[in-house]
Amino acid sequence: MNDPFKQAPAIRKVLTAAEDASGRMDAYLTDALDGEFSRNRIKALIEQGVVFVNGKAVTEPKRKVQPGDVFEIGLPEPEDPEPKGEDIPLDVVYEDADVIVLVKPPGLVVHPGAGNWTGTLVNALIHHCGDSLSGIGGVKRPGIVHRLDKDTSGVMVVAKNDNAHRHLSEQFADHGRTGPLERAYQAIVWGRPKTLKGTIDAPLGRAGDRIKRAVKKVDTDDAREAITHYTVIDRFLEKPDSTALASMVECRLETGRTHQIRVHMAYVGHPLIGDPDYGAAFRTKSNLLPDAAKTVVDRFPRQALHAFLLQFEHPATGKTMHFESPMPDDMRALVKALKTPA
Repeated sequence: MNDPFKQAPAIRKVLTAAEDASGRMDAYLTDALDGEFSRNRIKALIEQGVVFVNGKAVTEPKRKVQPGDVFEIGLPEPEDPEPKGEDIPLDVVYEDADVIVLVKPPGLVVHPGAGNWTGTLVNALIHHCGDSLSGIGGVKRPGIVHRLDKDTSGVMVVAKNDNAHRHLSEQFADHGRTGPLERAYQAIVWGRPKTLKGTIDAPLGRAGDRIKRAVKKVDTDDAREAITHYTVIDRFLEKPDSTALASMVECRLETGRTHQIRVHMAYVGHPLIGDPDYGAAFRTKSNLLPDAAKTVVDRFPRQALHAFLLQFEHPATGKTMHFESPMPDDMRALVKALKTPA
């Protein structure tokens, strides 16, 4: 078939759907491009928000095509297709022929992406593991089966071969509902939830850009089930009416959506201290703290979130593997400051 696209002056393709056009957008565009891009690549471009339909960004690959729809596809600049190994120190707590378990420090990006093509955990892993890393997760994400935000610290597991990658990916996709997978986080939040133990069941979707997420109505196109179980384990600067200026909360994930804990805690009115995306409106709360605590809080450079527990089934032996990581120094200093009497 003739390519119905015409190359625009920039890196952009434009297409008008024919009168008989139908089906899912990702499938239709893959066919229309006549194999220029795989369906997975087209799906990724849609989810990245660079595909416009009738002038409006659409991020749902399953959207139905209508005759006369005008599609504009923004194509990213060419990138280095394969990350290179870099000698970046890793805090490895366990390693064998199938998996490597490590503690990611805050500030380290997990895999290469826009603005972070080097200096990532993947670059460190390639240097550490060499050719043993699994490539099944994609060229830029070898061995990665789950991730932590750049400024979230904590325990991660990485697959070192294809069988381990498949096995671990299935466990994370199942969210521990039928197996031993378990993930738990420590978060320091503003205020104190009214109930000391609870469940936040609120679907998440995109918040108008490629990065941020927001709670969505169930029937929204991009809404995805998101469930977080929380327990308040400490309260700071508590008042006689049982309110507190801040709390430490343990969060256990039943699902694993992007920014899930950060969005959920903000949704219930208790954003994470230091969160620049979901807690900015609470910055002035530090004015209520004693001077010493205020200084530490104001200087805290990231969201106060640490993945302290990870449990999974070993992909080769079937053994339940359990790992815990102590709270990092910066969060311990934050807790100490919040515990300082007024």
